[in-house]
Amino acid sequence: MQEKPLILVTNDDGITAPGIRALIKIMNKIGDVVVVAPDSPQSGMGHAITVDNVLTCNPITIDEGPQLEYTCSGTPADCVKMAVSEILNKKPDLCVSGINHGSNSSINVIYSGTMSAAIEAGIEGIPAIGFSLLDFKWHADFRACEDFVKKITLNTLLNGLPEGIVLNVNIPSVKKEELKGIKICRQAMGFWKETFDKRKSPFGKEYYWLSGEFVNKDKGQDTDVYALENNYISVVPVQFDLTAHHMIQKLNSWEL
Repeated sequence: MQEKPLILVTNDDGITAPGIRALIKIMNKIGDVVVVAPDSPQSGMGHAITVDNVLTCNPITIDEGPQLEYTCSGTPADCVKMAVSEILNKKPDLCVSGINHGSNSSINVIYSGTMSAAIEAGIEGIPAIGFSLLDFKWHADFRACEDFVKKITLNTLLNGLPEGIVLNVNIPSVKKEELKGIKICRQAMGFWKETFDKRKSPFGKEYYWLSGEFVNKDKGQDTDVYALENNYISVVPVQFDLTAHHMIQKLNSWEL
């Protein structure tokens, strides 16, 4: 009998978020599941790790199921580190992060705790996927994308990923019959035009709320933003080597 793959599940919305509960159910159909996820929401944490405080990581039972679950006081990247170093007795065959409540397409990948967990797994040499649904609502409906999440996961387990590469998967928030399929894409060249809403507390102290508007400068039809706008699931291979290799030769021509 073939041994089931060991799958690590994590996220950045917290261990009780509906997105990770949906992902756990899907992964239970594929392999043996261990969950290590934050005990509170960690959205927008990027690749932050805990260096100035203690970490706790405790077993917990939330839903009935065969999965083993642990709640961690740290960031998404902490969760993966903790799982690999302290909880699992072997390296998992796959790490999946999400399903995130909200988009991680384009430049959002830089800020994303969901994708940073996947990237941390990639750094550890573990094939990894970050899944996101373009719906910020807590009670978002994840049922429409279940078959696609399963299909992408099974293909990743079958084919593997090159060292240093993880997958960033974003799913439009539409009905199942409106999903047109999967597109392999590049990251759109977009950015956030940010503003700060300045306010005063009842005690007269100034404080700020960050807000902004996403600006997509990229009109290419091969981008994740274009795919999502046209009801396709976008799959972007992401590398965490940030070297601008094309710039090395030019820098060598400088009088440094």
